[in-house]
Order: sequence, then structure tokens, then C-alpha cells
Amino acid sequence: MTRKDTYHECIEEMYGLRRFGIILGLSTIRNILKKLGNPQNRFNIIHVAGTNGKGSVAATLSSILHAAGYRVGLYTSPHLVRFNERICVNNRQISNEGVVEAYYAVKAVHHGRREPTFFEYSTAMAFYEFGKRHVDWAVIETGMGGRLDATNIVKPIVSIITNISLEHRIYLGNTVAQIATEKGGIIKNKVPVVTGVKQKQALDVLKAIASAKSAPFYKRGEAFRVKKNSDGTFTYFGRKITWRNLKTALTGFHQIDNAALALAACEVLCQKGTNLTISAIKKGLIKTRWPGRLEVARKTPLVLLDGAHNFIAARTLRNYLSQQLKNRNITMVIGILDDKPYKSMLQCLLTKCYRVIITQPKTYRALPTETLYGVAKRIVPNTEIISNVAEAVKYAIETSSAQDAVCVAGSLYVVGEAKAWLDENTNDA
Repeated sequence: MTRKDTYHECIEEMYGLRRFGIILGLSTIRNILKKLGNPQNRFNIIHVAGTNGKGSVAATLSSILHAAGYRVGLYTSPHLVRFNERICVNNRQISNEGVVEAYYAVKAVHHGRREPTFFEYSTAMAFYEFGKRHVDWAVIETGMGGRLDATNIVKPIVSIITNISLEHRIYLGNTVAQIATEKGGIIKNKVPVVTGVKQKQALDVLKAIASAKSAPFYKRGEAFRVKKNSDGTFTYFGRKITWRNLKTALTGFHQIDNAALALAACEVLCQKGTNLTISAIKKGLIKTRWPGRLEVARKTPLVLLDGAHNFIAARTLRNYLSQQLKNRNITMVIGILDDKPYKSMLQCLLTKCYRVIITQPKTYRALPTETLYGVAKRIVPNTEIISNVAEAVKYAIETSSAQDAVCVAGSLYVVGEAKAWLDENTNDA
């Protein structure tokens, strides 16, 4: 068996774990990591939770720490095209050989009362890889919630909760306060918390958790803020630090708000003795990459990829389309998962489009195209179905003029399949 065969065998075995679904709890991951020698205790950690923006914040912090000369692990989910995207060191994906080694290391020790889920397995693999590679820092994004998320085995230097909205209600609760309780579960004793949460109900919950654990609590707009400039730069005003003439490579004004959370975490690290110069911070911001979020994948016609996988993200994308692409005819290629508020997402996104193509990603969680079609057709009469994502994107591009735009959105699964096809078939991106 070749190395390539071994890699694909491991990936297929991991994907098979998805049949166990989502199981929240820490006992299984704790057991695995203990048998691996608790690699998560060998490096400094920043833990990031939230409904939207947590991946962008995590990627920004990883880039800044790397620019400052540190060896940095980054663990995020989901991936867009390849599993390897989830586990990075110094902003480079784990190798296929690394995936195989980490997979078998976890497989050799997991023997617990139940089979690990896909996410538990990948989390353990990430910590194993980071320990093996002797990283100085690891930036860890939660998968779902926080309190019982497999990543919540860590002891971070700083915790970040980006924002909160209603999501994953079957697992996290039906109110903002209940979801805030789950997200707030990443708050640890005396560990500073940085947040961009706005709702009073959520803030009350988070502040109460932080107070009970004597954790310093820093809210955007109070403890720190940013001022956006017309030229795309911004200034960060912290508790004791001001950083001027900053610019992020990530597209969209909302990314400046995300950058503010990363910079507030950097301020905490600076006060704890981490060497982060303004030069490293500026370099890290401008080198940050986070694919599939307002990513320009092709220029003629313009092809924009954005996960927009819940209502808040859909609203952010709509605002961007309204402001930046208002003079273009927009074709929306969209597919949505079955746990999302698809009616409100479609109403939000499609009003700015002249054509809609309904598609369906290759996951059991995808909503049937017919379900979306009925709603979309009432909003945009020029709506059709092409179930295969790659075929939908290909058709959208071929039937658009050079001045038009194609936007692929609704799910990171859809974006991932679109990106895989575009990477193989685009030369002018």
C-alpha cells in the first residue's frame, strides 16, 4: 500500500466516524489525551468560541504570533477542501504523512467506553501534532458551543468569545442566554476573557460566569475599541495601548471588528510578557488568510466565495454585496444545511440578486433543493436547480458576462466543493 493509499484510508475511516453524530462531553477526549501524555499541556493556548468570526479571529492571532517569531499551531473547523486544513503549524497545513501518524497515534490509545466522534478524533490529532512539533502557542477554535466542546480540555492564557446568536438549538439551547451559558463554558478561573458580544441577556450571563471565576472581562466598545478610517486602515484603542495605521488583509468592514478582538487578546498577552511588537502585529494582520470568507476566487466574471452559514453571516454578506457589488448583476449559487434558518437566510441574501441557482452539498445535513427552491422562487423568479455544486458553479460562470458576479454561499460545505472545482479550473484568480 502506498503512502497516498494509507492517507486516503485514514481519511475514509475518520469520515466513517461521522455516523456517531455529535456527542458533547469531555470524558472521551480527556481519556484519549491522557493516554497520549496530555500534549495540550505542553504549549500556551488561546481558546476561541462564538457564533461568527471565530475562525477569522483565530487565523489572525496565528498570523500575528508567527510574525512575532513564535512557533504556532492553529486548529479550526470545518475544512473547505482537505482535512489537512484543520491542523496547521506556522500557517502551513499538516502533511499527509502527519495526518497518518496522528491518526494512528490516536487510534492506538482511544479504547474507551465508546468510539470517539469525528471531531473528538481530529481534536486529539491536532494536540498530538502540536505537541510533536513543539509549538510555542496554539490557537484553538471550538467546534460547537464551548462548555462540553471537545476543545474545552485546554487551559488557555486568554479566552475569546466573538459573538452569540441562536444556533445549534438542539444542542445549545433555545434562547440567547442558554447559548451564552454554553459558550461561556470556555471561561476559566482567573483567565482573561475578550468578547464582542452585544446582547444584554448574553452579556449578563458571561459577566456572571467571569465574575464567579475571577476572570477579567474585556468587552469591545468598553474595554477596547477600533476606529475605522476611510482608506481602509484602522486604529486600535486598548486599555493601555493604542496601535495606529493598522490594516487587515481580510475583506469586509466586519473583519476590522474581528481584528479588534484579536488585538485585545494581543494586549493581554503583551501584559503577560509575550513579545509582540507593533511591526509584528502589522505584518501578521496583512498576512492573515482565511479562505471561503469573502474570498475572490476568480476575477472575470467575479466569483466570490462566502460561507454565510447562518443569519448573521448572511446579513454581513448582503451588506457587502449591497455596498461593493451594487452595479453588477449577481447570480447566487446557494445551498443550506438542515439546522439553519433557511427562510430568513434566503430572504436576506436573495433580494440583491437577479438570478439564483439552488444546489446541494454532499453531506447528509444538506436541505433538499426542492425545499429551498420554493422559497427562493418567490423572492427571485429567475431561480433554477442544479444539484451538483461544481456543475452549478460552472454553469453560473459560463452564463454570466464579464461584468457580472457569481456569489457562492449558504454553507461552508457548498463553498468547499465550489473551491475544489475552481482551484482546478481557474487560471485568473
